[in-house]
Order: sequence, then structure tokens, then C-alpha cells
Amino acid sequence: MPPYYEDLSPGTGRRPPRAAFASDAGRLDLSGTWLFRLSPTAEGAPLDFLGPGDPGPGFTELPVPSHWVLHGHGTPRYTNTAYPFPIDPPHVPDENPTGDHRLVFHLPAGWRGPGSVLRFEGVDSCFRVWLNGRSLGTSKGSRLPAEFDAGAALRPGANVLAVRVHRWSSGSYLEDQDMWWLPGIFREVTLLERPEGGIGDFFVHAGFDPTTGRGTLRVDTDAPALLTVPELGVADLPPGRELVLPAVEPWTAETPRRYEARLATPAECVTLHLGFRTVSIEGGLLRVNGTPLLLRGVNRHEHDPDHGRALSPATMREDLLLMKRHNVNAVRTSHYPPHPAFLDLCDELGMWVVDECDIETHGFIHAGWRGNPADDPAWEPMLLDRMRRMVERDKNHPSVIVWSLGNESHHGRNFGVLAEWTRARDPGRPLHYERDRSYRHSDFYSLMYAPVAEVERIGRREEEAPPETAGDPALEERRRALPFLLCEYAHAMGNGPGSLAAYQRAFEAHPRLQGGFVWEWIDHGFRRRTADGREYFAYGGDFGDHPHGGNFCIDGLVFPDRTPSPGLTELKKVFQPLAMELSGDRLRLTNRHAFADLSHLRLSWTLEDEGVPVAGGGLPAPAVPPGQAAEVPMPRLPATAGEGLLTVRAELAADQPWAPAGHEVAWEQFPVSPAPAAAPAPPSAGARRRGGEVLLGGAVFDARTGLLRALGPLRLRGPRLDVWRAPTDNDRGMGPHSVARDWRRAGLDRMEHRTEAVEPGPGGLRVHTRVAAAGFERALRVRYSWSAHGDALRLAVHVLPEGPWEELPLPRLGVGLELPAEFGHVRWFGRGPGEAYPDSSKAARVGLFDSSVAGLQTPYVVPQENGHRAEVRWAEFRGPCRLRVEGEGHFGFTARRWTAADLDAAAHPTDLVERDRLFVNLDHAQHGLGSASCGPGPLPEHRLEPAETRFALLFRALPAESAG
Repeated sequence: MPPYYEDLSPGTGRRPPRAAFASDAGRLDLSGTWLFRLSPTAEGAPLDFLGPGDPGPGFTELPVPSHWVLHGHGTPRYTNTAYPFPIDPPHVPDENPTGDHRLVFHLPAGWRGPGSVLRFEGVDSCFRVWLNGRSLGTSKGSRLPAEFDAGAALRPGANVLAVRVHRWSSGSYLEDQDMWWLPGIFREVTLLERPEGGIGDFFVHAGFDPTTGRGTLRVDTDAPALLTVPELGVADLPPGRELVLPAVEPWTAETPRRYEARLATPAECVTLHLGFRTVSIEGGLLRVNGTPLLLRGVNRHEHDPDHGRALSPATMREDLLLMKRHNVNAVRTSHYPPHPAFLDLCDELGMWVVDECDIETHGFIHAGWRGNPADDPAWEPMLLDRMRRMVERDKNHPSVIVWSLGNESHHGRNFGVLAEWTRARDPGRPLHYERDRSYRHSDFYSLMYAPVAEVERIGRREEEAPPETAGDPALEERRRALPFLLCEYAHAMGNGPGSLAAYQRAFEAHPRLQGGFVWEWIDHGFRRRTADGREYFAYGGDFGDHPHGGNFCIDGLVFPDRTPSPGLTELKKVFQPLAMELSGDRLRLTNRHAFADLSHLRLSWTLEDEGVPVAGGGLPAPAVPPGQAAEVPMPRLPATAGEGLLTVRAELAADQPWAPAGHEVAWEQFPVSPAPAAAPAPPSAGARRRGGEVLLGGAVFDARTGLLRALGPLRLRGPRLDVWRAPTDNDRGMGPHSVARDWRRAGLDRMEHRTEAVEPGPGGLRVHTRVAAAGFERALRVRYSWSAHGDALRLAVHVLPEGPWEELPLPRLGVGLELPAEFGHVRWFGRGPGEAYPDSSKAARVGLFDSSVAGLQTPYVVPQENGHRAEVRWAEFRGPCRLRVEGEGHFGFTARRWTAADLDAAAHPTDLVERDRLFVNLDHAQHGLGSASCGPGPLPEHRLEPAETRFALLFRALPAESAG
């Protein structure tokens, strides 16, 4: 017989799964400081800690809940798809770290011991439990609850709870979910009174009929419990009887109306919150209360930078508040059921939830899917057990609208078993599973990382049939009738993702496209410090773990400490539930909510002249019904002397549970008057040689290279053509999809400049150069045309590609220069306040902004191209004097104290060492971001293809005292 941690049993001695709930029966929280000892193997771990005497040697203190590898006992390990042990199911290596946990606790006075239950909310990956030396049983299924009868083993006074946890088990083959492998008792352990005649389990069915406004209410219980809902006048509703209520307010994620209820027997009372809602798929669309949904979703792993998956309720609430404040309305619990408190919060605050089973066998892809448990009947009990435990635990949450059978486990017979059982147990929720492309077990057509063009074809129902259904007309007809979800898209790794707005336009244009879930919510980085105390976040390989998935776990919309990234700011703008269009003096408002009208919002407007506010006020905010539009009149706007921009904001009119009054929900910006055209002034001076220099107005150039050395009192280097950027994670891509690899192969990271001619003359200075990489004939011929115009120096740049560039885009196209280190502040008129790139710029408004150089940087966990400010009209770099740069047309800039090569070489921000100068890029264009770290690259319109290009900039050196 194999040991219990290698057999195919989901557990022994456990009670049947049931709903998660709290009651007035006794509850003893066993969280706190336990004793802990780690053994390197399972077979060699002694059983000398079970009894009332002193445990054997080697025990130290450990908090529970926790992961022992985060407290100095062993190593966290991160893999994406590869198992961290040989593929040899169901066996695991002899080296199987085993953690023994021991707690002595005392029963409270009056505790009713008979019937008591010991409940574990989550233990990774397999455990055995003893109480006072008596074995209660074993369990697998890390992110699911396990309960054991404890009454017979309890004693008055001191009780010894002993738990042996194995890092690896047969269950680990089902838990390859692109995350850190973190063993331990990481969720709460509780002792529960179970009084005789109490409530073991219940299933609340609370439906809503949108046509009549009626609610239906029924509760199924395993005890003769009576349901009371005071607010609805419901008293003592017996189990199994359906009650029709003439009028109820429905629960939705936008309007999470709940009714407090009591379910009681003479021995026990449970307080619960009812949400009336009905989920259906009708007419090929996912509907709640008869209304089709558009899911603006994120995938959420559980992660904390200090505690791993041992999350506090405050952290869970913080996640949901951040999501709600950034217009996220849906969560896919990738790739396992979350802590049950998270679903309580989703019910309370309002969030659509796809609850996903704790199943992923992705590592079998490296074995050609041979031996995949999803298709092996011997694994059926373990897989079905996981589905049952999820459904039974979470069945009473109105926020849970879809059950997911698991993730990235290929296909097989066992998914049919899961689907059949779930549909029988809970026909009121549809099922999702993406990796079986026959979709025979799924109620959704679903894909990951499909390009925008393919998503649009699906929306038009013009997609090609997948091979799995192409030969089966009935199966293909069923698939084509299913609603579509992108269960993962827009890989938010590092700087990105790009194309969020394009995806959202497709979703909003085609009803069949019911949205999707961005991958993913949070970077899975662990907080660490350098020897000198500087903080950074570690990822795969930083702990000496091998094999590892590197920084592929750093792919979230928030940084590990939950600081929003620019990607989340972009997502908020793209997801905003209110569209605004200006036509003449009328503002058209389109309500993109599915259930809420606009009465909870207030509108305001601001008119800016060259970024300076000159007028503003409020606007009437009509209660536009969901999905409808209305127009409001705009006041007469005063004329502006310069470029005029109107910004309209929609804010919360009153406090909401998830944000205070004044929180900005949506905004739009409209140009109302263009900047006045500046007449080009004739050159005011010619250029002349003087020794090794060329003089032009107040500028000094190197006579050999043609590079600018000084502009008035300002000493600088450059500018000269620059096409390189430190690759983003999405530039690096995945597998064959790596534009960064193509760039390096083409030598774009090591371009050399050869000056062909330096030509001073009456009209100014012309410099001809050829820019190319060693070993290649392709080049960029560049002509710099300098001219003096009073106190301004104009640079016109002409770039002409030469040679076989083929399909190779450029990382960037612009000029780079270096300023003295004393320059530490930037003020600009353009998009801001945050960074923006061609396919991620919706969240950046045009305005007047200023920042320190440090504040311009985005501290991505892995350093890469960041901090680009877009559509800049002018920028001033401030130090002992000011360098003002104006564009003839818009330009972009970055300013940092390290080079692109420094960024490229750094593994963590703490690797970056400030240099003795400021490096400035003035960009005509940048390549888009895309999400090719796990998905498509930039859209064609956001690729920076080499082409003949002209752009011009104006430079002025101004005294510091005139800043303002």
C-alpha cells in the first residue's frame, strides 16, 4: 500500500463537505503561535509530538496560519508550468519536506464537547491530524476545507492538536497553478461546537423574476431549521417549502442588496444574508435577472508579499476596494477557491465571481499529456472531491454566478464527471472550462489571449471551428450558440498590458462577447532587503529555487505591496461605466451599467487654457437608466488664448461602501480650441567654425561629430538619434514571440554612429550621420538640421532607413541627450500625470504637470522601459537653469538617472545605481506594448515600422529664476 500522501484517496476520516457559515454555537479560533519542526523526508519524520508530554527535540515557534518556507524553514519555489518534481504520478520524491505542527489549547468553560468538529480552511498540500494522540484522518486539496469529528478525542483542560503536513503529495499533481509552491497550514484552524439538533448544512435558493419583481425563496437543510427574514415578513419558513414574495430588491454586483435572515433550530441559530438573483443563459447570453452581463474582470491569485497565501481579512477587503475603485466588476478566482471571507466580501460590496476549482495539471504538457489525471478514471474520486468541496462550501453566495471546473488541464473523461455532478447539484449556475475545445462540458465558448481581430470575428460569429468540433455538426452548432468569455487576456506583466481599449471596444460592439478577465491582479513578489537595507521584491530563482519560472509570476495590475500600476490606471479608464461624447453644446451620456442608473453620480467640468484652469462648474446628472443614453446642455465656454481642453468628470455623489463621495468613476476630455499656429521665424544667425567648434547663435557644437555641447550657460551632450529602449517583459515575449530577441539579433541595442559631414552655413548647421549595428548593412541615415531663431535653437531631424529592414519594428525613434546631474525636476504640458505608450494611453489626460525625476519612474519589480510621457507640447528640465523643449507637433520624453543599458541589465530596482548625469529621451514615436509575454504583440497600428520620418524640436536655455 502506498503511503497516504501518495495514494489516490482525497482523504480519510473527513466529514462530508458543507456550506461555510457561522452560528451562535461555540467557535474556538486556534490561530496563533504553534510549535513546529521540519523534517527533510516523510518517512524519516518521528511521531514524538502527539501526546501530552513534551514533544521531541527540534521544535521552534511558528505562527499559524502561515507558510513555513516564509519563516526560515526551507525555500519558496515558483514554477509556471513545470512541476518542481519528476512527473511520476502519483509518486513524489523521497525528499519530501514534512512539517510537524503542535498546539496545546484549553476548552472554554461550558464547551459542549460531543459532536465537536475540527475545521481546517486550507493546508498545502497534504496533512494528517491527531487530537490527544488519536488519529482523526488525512486530507488533500490545499485550498479547500476539511472537517474531522473531534468530540470523542476532546478532553477537559489541556488538549494536544498535532498536524503533520507534507510539502508534496499525489494531490500536488492537481495543483500546478502558475504560482509559488508554499506548504503549510495557511488558512485558519477552528474547533466548532456542533450541538445535538444543530444545523449541519443548508442550501438557500433565492431567485428573482425581473418581469414581475417577485422573489422566490426556499432553503434545503439537513435539520428541521426554520428561516426568518424580518424585513420581508417571512417567519418560520420550513425547509423545502418555496415561498413567492410579491416584491424584493434583487442582488447584483452593481446594487448588492442583501436581506438579513436567520436559520434556526432550538439548538442553533445561523445568521445569513440573502441575495435574490437568477443566473441563466438565454438566447446565447449569460444573464443575471434577465439582463446580459459584460464582465470587466480580473484573475486573482491570493498573494501577500510577506505572508504568501495567508491573507488577512483586511487584505482581502483592500483587494476588493481597489477593484471596485478601478471599475472592475468581476473576479475569476484563479485557479482555486479563495478564502471564504473573500466571497463574503464579494456579496457585501458587489462583485461577479467565477469560482474556480482547485485543479490544474498543466505540467503534464511536458509529458505530451500522458498520464494526465483529467483522463484517468483512477483519479476521478480526487477530482470530484475537489469540485464537491468547492460547490458545497460556496453555494450560498449570490456573488458566485459561474462554477469553473478548473484550469489548463487539457481534457478528459473526469471533467464530464465533474460537470454532470455539478449540474445535478446546482442547476442554477452555468459551468466554465476552457481547455477542452469541444466545450461539451462548458456553457461558454472561452479562450485565452486571443488577438483582438479574432475576438471581433467571434463577436460576429465568423470564427473558424476548432478541430475538436469541426467534424461534429451538432457539437459545432452548440459551440456557436454559446456566449463567449476571454477567461484570460491582456497579460499584465511589467510595463503593460497594451490594447486594453481595443479589446473593450470589441466587447462593447458585439453582445456575444461578454467580457473577460485580465491576467492578473497582483505581482507575486516577496518582500526582501539587500544587505544594506534596501527593499525589493523577489521572484522565481531569487531563493535559489530550481527549476523556476523566473519573473513570470510578476504579472499583475498591482505591485506586490498592492500599489496600483499604470496598467490598473489604464484599466480603470477603459472599464469606466459611463461614456461621454460632446457634440456642439450637448454632452451625450451613455450608461454602461447593466443594473444601476446614473443617480449615484455627480458631474463637473473644467476648462483649461494651455493646462491652466480658467472656468468650471457642475452639470445636471440625469438618472439615465442602465444601457440608455441622455443629453445634457453644456454652458457657454469662454474663449481661450491657447489650446483649450474641456474635461468632464463623473464622481460619486455620496459615500459608497467601497469609496467616499467625490471618488472619480469616469472622465473624458475634449479639445475645444486648437493651439494658435506659430509663424516660423527666419533664422537669426548663421553657423561658423571656430577651431574644433561650430558656433550657432548661443550654441556650441563639436566640429567633428556635429553634437551639441552647450546651449548658452547649459552644458550638455547630444542630442543624437536613439532607437533603443530597455525591453519590457512584453517585448521579451514568450517562446518564439519575442520582438526583443529580434531587436538584439539586429543589433539595435548596440547601434554605432558615423559622422559623414558637418556643414555650417548661413542658414545654420547640417550634420549627416549613418547609424548602424556592427555586422549588418541595414542602417538609418540621419540628417540633423540646426538653425538659430532668436533665443531658440531649432532641430529638424530627417531619418531614412537603408537596407533590408524587412518586418523589424523599431523600439523607439527619437533623440537622446545628457544633462548635468543637478537637473532633478521636470514640468510639462502634455499627457500625464503618469506614463503612457501608444496602446496604453487612455488614462493619461492632457494637462500641465510637474514631477521630480524620481517621481517620473515606475518601479516595476523587474526594471524595464518605463516613465514615458506622451503627446507633450513642451517640457522644461529644471536645474541650475532650465532647458525648455517644444515640439513642432507632439513628442514624448523620458528622464532618468540611468541608461537604457542599465535598466536592461538590472534584475531588481536595487541594482540600479544613479549616474552623475540625467539621461533624457525626446521621442518622436515608441513601439507599442502589447502583451506578448503571454499573448499577442501590439496591434499593427501600434507597431513602429522603419520609414522615412521627419520631426522637429525647439530648444531654449532659460534662467532658473523665471521658473513658474
